[in-house]
Amino acid sequence: MSGPVLARRGFLSATAGLAAALTLAACGGGTTAAPAGSAAPSGSAASAQGWSFTDDRDKKLDLPKVPARVVAQVGSAAALWDFGVRPVGVFGPHKLKDGSKDPQVGNVDITQVQGLGNVWDEFNVEQYIALQPDLLVSNMYVKGTLWYVPEKSKDTIEQVAPTAGIMLTGKSATEVISRYEELARSLGADLAGVPEAKARMEAATKELAQFKDLKVLMVSGGADAFWIVNPPEYPDIKHLTDAGLNVVTPEKVDEGGFFQTLSWENADEYEADVILYDTRTQALKPEEMMKKPTFAKLPAVKAGQLYPWSAETPFSYQGYATFLEELVANLKKAKPLG
Repeated sequence: MSGPVLARRGFLSATAGLAAALTLAACGGGTTAAPAGSAAPSGSAASAQGWSFTDDRDKKLDLPKVPARVVAQVGSAAALWDFGVRPVGVFGPHKLKDGSKDPQVGNVDITQVQGLGNVWDEFNVEQYIALQPDLLVSNMYVKGTLWYVPEKSKDTIEQVAPTAGIMLTGKSATEVISRYEELARSLGADLAGVPEAKARMEAATKELAQFKDLKVLMVSGGADAFWIVNPPEYPDIKHLTDAGLNVVTPEKVDEGGFFQTLSWENADEYEADVILYDTRTQALKPEEMMKKPTFAKLPAVKAGQLYPWSAETPFSYQGYATFLEELVANLKKAKPLG
């Protein structure tokens, strides 16, 4: 494989598989789980009228009744859970090595759902079939490619139940959240908690404009590489920049457009007052990154203006309210260094 593809595979180890999706694109390439609590009651008007939803592949899904048994990639499951949908199964990073919950799965109670796979390219098709799913939901970074659905078994998975894809790339967080709200509503979810969470998110968003004088760099660290993320490609970062935050855009991005790969020796390529680092389990922790001399000498690091970035915040009003409130609290401690 080419150098850019190998670089993307390196990014996979630090960012939960995004590079692998790009690599695929570049290369052409019985259970006791509880039923979903989101479905409209049997016999309701929604059930009588059937169910319809057009996903972000422009694929219209029509079913004779509202899906009751939903399986979702962890990012989708976390969003739907906050909107009141209770999936019966999840796939993608949901459990840490010690058995505790991976932050990527959000508020999902992993003791109440069937895990079908915890790492990239892992999806137990037999368990999926046994769940008798009515619908599979996943995010998409590349249109038409469902996140964490393995290429080797996607045809079989598609035959078991209808699938819905929600696009992330190039969208703002509010657009993605609205899509999950629309999907949850179609599934009959109780959206009672939405107005309060939405108000919290909007209030925190308005506060971001006060930090426009801070230059912010958003990064992820791997053992042998340092990645500078490209704001327009990520819904959460696009939300921040739309709200007035000054986030550094890399001058040269790798194939695919999601990030620029630097060596640790070149970690000082970009100046910034604040560095937000990827907190996912695959990424290096701050203490590990500080062992890299060039990184440790960065002004933002020396000033202690190094703060966490929840890179896979659930696309719900609750998820973003919490993420933005914590970010605002951290940025209030920072100051321009130039």
